[in-house]
Amino acid sequence: MQYWLMKSEPDVYGFDDLKKEKTDHWDGIRNYQARNFMRDQMVKGDLAFFYHSNCEDPGIAGIMKIRKSAYPDFTAFDPNEKYYDPKSDASNPRWYMVDVQYVRRLKRFISLRELKQHKQLQNMRLLQRGNRLSILPIQKKEWDYILKLENQAPKK
Repeated sequence: MQYWLMKSEPDVYGFDDLKKEKTDHWDGIRNYQARNFMRDQMVKGDLAFFYHSNCEDPGIAGIMKIRKSAYPDFTAFDPNEKYYDPKSDASNPRWYMVDVQYVRRLKRFISLRELKQHKQLQNMRLLQRGNRLSILPIQKKEWDYILKLENQAPKK
């Protein structure tokens, strides 16, 4: 079992959208390192935090499960799609996606600001300077620590 943090802008596709859909594909990854995490390491059954990014209060909203391992991102092949890439084709795909499944909302939203306040998370990739990837691996100890935070009042 591996653990991940996957970012999405809530006004584009938020955690409530996944809750409504139950299962959906995670498309539009156009960074090679994030793609490699998804394509080469992420497998069915892994768990991921759903992280709201690029918003007023970024942070972790909930948990999802990888429902299907990486397969070619078909949005890259369609010129009518937002994530179209003319250099990617079905016989030689450049981009990949996974299917994710809603698991549950956290008992409370855990903001980026709060995550930064915990020395136990100081080595978390999300909190490292300059790390803006949309998919990040999470260590088991970080995953467990964040789950404990949902049962505590936020630090002031």
